[in-house]
Amino acid sequence: METRIAHRAIKVLLMTGMLLLIVSPVYVQVNDDPYLWLEEIDTEQSLTWVENRNQNTKQKLAGHPVFEPIRARILDILNADDRIPFPGIMGDYLYNFWQDTENPRGLWRRAAWESYLTGNPTWETVLSIDALAEEEDVNWSYAGAVCLPADYTRCLVRLSRGGADAVEIREFNTITKTFIEDGFFLPEAKQSIDWLDENTLLVASDFGEGTLTTSGYARIAKLWTRGTELSEAETLFEGETTDVLVAVGSYKTADRSYGVIIHRPSFFRGSTYVLMNGDLVLIDLPLDATPTLMADQLVVRLRSPWEVGGATFSEGALIATNIDAFLSGEREFQIILEPGERSTIRGVTATRSNLLVNLLDNVRAELRRYTFTNGEWEYEKIESPEFGTVSFASTSHTTDRFFFISTGYTHPTTLYIAEEDGTTHRVQSTPDRFNAEGIVVTQREATSKDSTRIPYFVVHREDLVMDGTNPTLLYAYGGFEVSVTPSYNATVGAAWLERGGVYVVANIRGGGEFGPQWHRSAQRENRQRAFDDFIAVAEELIEANITTPEHLGIQGGSNGGLLVGAAFTQRPDLFGAVVCSVPLLDMRRYHTLLAGASWMAEYGNPDNPDDWEFIKQYSPYQNLREDQSYPRVLFTTTTRDDRVHPGHARKMAAKMEDMGYQVYYFENTEGGHGAGVTNEQRAMMTAITFTYLWKELNGIDEES
Repeated sequence: METRIAHRAIKVLLMTGMLLLIVSPVYVQVNDDPYLWLEEIDTEQSLTWVENRNQNTKQKLAGHPVFEPIRARILDILNADDRIPFPGIMGDYLYNFWQDTENPRGLWRRAAWESYLTGNPTWETVLSIDALAEEEDVNWSYAGAVCLPADYTRCLVRLSRGGADAVEIREFNTITKTFIEDGFFLPEAKQSIDWLDENTLLVASDFGEGTLTTSGYARIAKLWTRGTELSEAETLFEGETTDVLVAVGSYKTADRSYGVIIHRPSFFRGSTYVLMNGDLVLIDLPLDATPTLMADQLVVRLRSPWEVGGATFSEGALIATNIDAFLSGEREFQIILEPGERSTIRGVTATRSNLLVNLLDNVRAELRRYTFTNGEWEYEKIESPEFGTVSFASTSHTTDRFFFISTGYTHPTTLYIAEEDGTTHRVQSTPDRFNAEGIVVTQREATSKDSTRIPYFVVHREDLVMDGTNPTLLYAYGGFEVSVTPSYNATVGAAWLERGGVYVVANIRGGGEFGPQWHRSAQRENRQRAFDDFIAVAEELIEANITTPEHLGIQGGSNGGLLVGAAFTQRPDLFGAVVCSVPLLDMRRYHTLLAGASWMAEYGNPDNPDDWEFIKQYSPYQNLREDQSYPRVLFTTTTRDDRVHPGHARKMAAKMEDMGYQVYYFENTEGGHGAGVTNEQRAMMTAITFTYLWKELNGIDEES
């Protein structure tokens, strides 16, 4: 069902956000910041600063003995022909986006169902991004497509410059394999779009001055008819400039279709409207609930308790009712699932007549297939590996066939198909990308400062000697209700585990591993709890003699970059290396940069004196101090990141340098909120990262 696509895209946007300009009497004090010029993304001065640091970092690390072997190994893995070509179901075809040595920017391609299921599909190229980039002399990156489900011959292709979130949208014909002359076209913006029919679109975009939120997203949704100018489109909904966003999508089942408008006044709260007979009808649910449509059932995941229809449903519950009855005013719901204290629903989607639920139980995954028969919900469990993760790969509202994935730290990712008769079959597995023989996975718990139990996974060689000398890499995220679950990471395996490193993943508060409350317990004024949890895991690793501070490295990106930034500024004595990627660091100004305003529900508003009082206690940029024993940090970011401003990493590195601390800094010119657009770029970033870790954690001396 296409709703899952719209909501998933919106969730990704909301979990990664953008930034805003708010001027207040409190704000003016930060103009004393001597590094503000580094927030100018592409001035000659700032880019010269970046290039000098890039060259220095490459000079220091590229000559290390492990650099080239890691870079070449990772590039081979990324370009391998025997990777799983993950499918997207669109009618009679399965579509796939593929990058390799010959197609570094990628091919959008397709294969017939039965050809795909042979394991040796015959691929037909639909669109070459490399050819398009060369023809137009633009560094295009493919950002997905929204196709008309009637026959999937007309698609709205999303093209990003250098991997940014902002996209240009063009109408494309999958039969002629060409962009449609005089077809629908939207210039570059952070936007959403969906089909109502062949000649009508729902659009939420940048319509000109005053039409964006302070977070940089659309605040207006319109109905756009083919043959008319975008400026003539009918306005359906307007949000406030202080909202996070207004977005569009669709609910589609086998026998019904609704256009959908989603209004998000804040990151975790929103309303959903369906377009019925030309009118917008509110799906009247709690603002923090998430709706899904399966056949004629409205399925709702709750993030807080809800009293409705004479019953009270618990936080985290999954409930359902008939959509027609609900829209007519009835409020009688049935319980599908109520997770326990240490479990949560990670995801919900639907096929033609089944509801698929991804459940986490003590960070161990379970996939359930629910059916609604004779007024009752029943389910069967789909098996998955221990210490592994099972997740949806592709579903459609037109069939009960769907693809799912199982994966684990040492269990190569495997793609399965679930047939309409309930049977499942393996389609393809990732070959072993690293030598996992003798590598084991254990789940342990640390006790945080307030006595909360914090689970974490340790991946290591079975014959590990607990003598404190083991190079250990600790990773966590801890924010936005994002769950970090076990997965097969060939990069970590080849560059770290196979070489004898220990890999640790902590499920700290702020994430969603144990439901909404696990997240809320580390929001806003309670943010320090996430840092305390992370520090507690680090201390436990040292106490268990798995490692020692000089051999313990930490890694985090985006919100995780904030995490490791806070950790090393608060406890520099615990860590020998820090990989701080696409990070938030200046929490005094985060809300004024790109999408940052959309994250104030997570962190608070620095312009509010009460909020700044707790934010300033941990903001890494403001808490740098002279004469500390900080490890030599590696900061990485990308110039084209239009979610988390590269100024965070730039300013932190510059400030530390001026304080006399040595740092590494590397900024890719492409990549958006990631490590690069091409596999060459990703391999380079990976090699820099792991060379740095081996160099620092093995105690190798280097010239300053």
